[in-house]
Amino acid sequence: MKARLAFSVNDLAETRFAVSPMWEVVTSVRALAAAVVPRPHRGWADQVRSRLAAAGLDRGWLADMIPPAGHLPDFLNPAPATPSPGLPDELAAIAATDPEQVRRDLDHLAAERGGALSPRLRGLHRAPRTYLPRIVAEIETYWELAIAPYWARIRSVLEADLFHRGRQVAEQGTAQALDELHHTVRWTAGSLHLVQRHCAITRIDTGAGLLLVPSVFAWPRVLTRSAGSEPPQLAYPARGIGTLWERRAHAHTDALAAVIGRSRALILAELDTPASTTELAQRSGLSAAGVSQHLTALRAAGLTSAHRAGRSVLYARTGLADALLTAQT
Repeated sequence: MKARLAFSVNDLAETRFAVSPMWEVVTSVRALAAAVVPRPHRGWADQVRSRLAAAGLDRGWLADMIPPAGHLPDFLNPAPATPSPGLPDELAAIAATDPEQVRRDLDHLAAERGGALSPRLRGLHRAPRTYLPRIVAEIETYWELAIAPYWARIRSVLEADLFHRGRQVAEQGTAQALDELHHTVRWTAGSLHLVQRHCAITRIDTGAGLLLVPSVFAWPRVLTRSAGSEPPQLAYPARGIGTLWERRAHAHTDALAAVIGRSRALILAELDTPASTTELAQRSGLSAAGVSQHLTALRAAGLTSAHRAGRSVLYARTGLADALLTAQT
């Protein structure tokens, strides 16, 4: 299926990039729903699936609304109001969605499913304002279990992509940047052409400009969102996805250990993937009590973050900790 989006000078002037937490939520749920999880994300999927199942999210609202292929409900991806909105900002926009927008999205899902919706989605169709708060609450839980422990790493990839695209626009112009987003996207004679099975946007039924959103979980596809008078959104695979989940070698931590102590440097090195206190004790050979004390100090220094996962707490390195470790290799 092909789509064509014509551009005026004003549209080009209003084209912008943004990072969206909700695009990562929606595309990661889709990745988990696939018969085969895309190769770059299989390690991540192995880590989060048991947490999501324990919380019942493998059979929740998101699992019901987001299919492995086909239409994605537009109300789950409100247009980012700033270049880097926080998840609470986007959840507030979802909670305030016009009920008719929700119903249009569900009607589209029903059409793709032979006219049938699950009992849960039929309830949402009847009373969107009643059920939207429940969806928002589930998204918060999903974020805490599946995205938040990895967000520092994900965000660094997204921001690196934005830096590259911004420099490209400055040096080569917007048209060239559009032409190099993805092999299914081509800029020709004042129009953006998309060769993608599920693309269905035209300038006739969208607002001005274009929102370009890098995403790690959209890979390998480009996804679009078109809703009324809002500018269309195009979520494209961010550069650097291939190295996103690679374990990073931090064999030489002597310099950092001299500053924060060998045990704390070891714990940071072991947090290449988020882990609980018990898991870190097993990996490092330190006592659980000792690990807990070190994590408290590291968190106070902004080097780790904590994320509730059911009855456990997962700890993750922050971007600052990654930078300190990387500087030594």
